[in-house]
Amino acid sequence: MAAQNGKDLLIKLDLTGAGQFETIAGLRATRISFNAESVDVTSLESQGGWRELLSGAGVKSASISGSGIFKDTDTDARARQIFFDGLTPDFQVIIPSFGIVSGAFQVTSLEYAGAHNGEASYEISLASAGALDFVAL
Repeated sequence: MAAQNGKDLLIKLDLTGAGQFETIAGLRATRISFNAESVDVTSLESQGGWRELLSGAGVKSASISGSGIFKDTDTDARARQIFFDGLTPDFQVIIPSFGIVSGAFQVTSLEYAGAHNGEASYEISLASAGALDFVAL
């Protein structure tokens, strides 16, 4: 895969629950991580003493994080309300030249910061809250 613009990695949020996704405005940096726990089934009979893993077992998860500046009151207010209400709405993550990941996520962290001579900024972290869909681009 050729080099891509970092600004093309987008986190989108379903603002109303109707399936219309809006980019979370003001994000300057975004990151998505996929994880899969393994289930170790190694025994004394494992060939050569090598670890064996149970295929298809374990918990899969994804986490998303982003940081940026306040720019759009609708997406900022929706993210804040999702956090305080403990909701798990649908999000989309567009990964350039890779695909679109979508599904329910919970806002697990929302941080605000600001400097006297700078702009107010925020950081947001999300954790998958169910099965995710993937569509290749």
